[in-house]
Amino acid sequence: MFILKDIVRDIGFRVKELRELSDISIEKIAKELNINNEDYVLYENGEKDIPVSILYEISQILNVDMGLLVSGEETRMHIFNITRSGKGVPIEQREGYECENLADRFVHKKLETMTVKVEPSNDKPPLNSHPGQEFNYVLEGSLMLYIHNREIILNEGDSIFFDSNYEHAMKALNNKKAKFLAVIVQ
Repeated sequence: MFILKDIVRDIGFRVKELRELSDISIEKIAKELNINNEDYVLYENGEKDIPVSILYEISQILNVDMGLLVSGEETRMHIFNITRSGKGVPIEQREGYECENLADRFVHKKLETMTVKVEPSNDKPPLNSHPGQEFNYVLEGSLMLYIHNREIILNEGDSIFFDSNYEHAMKALNNKKAKFLAVIVQ
C-alpha cells in the first residue's frame, strides 16, 4: 500500500530532479523561497513535508504545473479535470493539516484548488505565506484564521478572500475537525 511517507519522498525527488534539470542551485532556490538551505535539502530528500505554499512557489520557479510535482504525471487535461470525492491527491500533511489537491491533471492552471482538513488544537499554528491571493470557504466546522495580527472566526458557510503574501494559518475550534475549500491564485 502506498503511504503518505512515500508520497512526500516522491514529491521531494521530483522537485530535486526538475531543479537539477533546470540548472538551479540549492542556494538559489532556497534564497528565492526565503528558507534556509538545510530545510530545502530536507524537502528534496523527502525527510520533511513540503508545505503547499512552498510547493506552489517551487512550481512557479521551475515553471511547471504543481500537478506534475504532486502526481509525477504531466498535466494533460485542458478542457476539464474531474476529481471524485475522496480521490484527490494528498499534497501535504503537516501536524494538524491534511490537504487534498482537486485538479492535479489540468494543464496551465491559473489557480490551485484543494480541500484542507484541520485538527483542533490549543496552540496557535505556525504561520506561512506565499505569493498571490487565497480564497477559503468553510465546508465543515469552525476555524480561527490568523492573518496580519488579526484573529478571525469562520463558521460553516463563511468565506474569506485575502492577500496570501501576509503570514496566515488556520486552526479548528470547538474540539472538532474542520474542513475548508482553499483556492490559491497567483
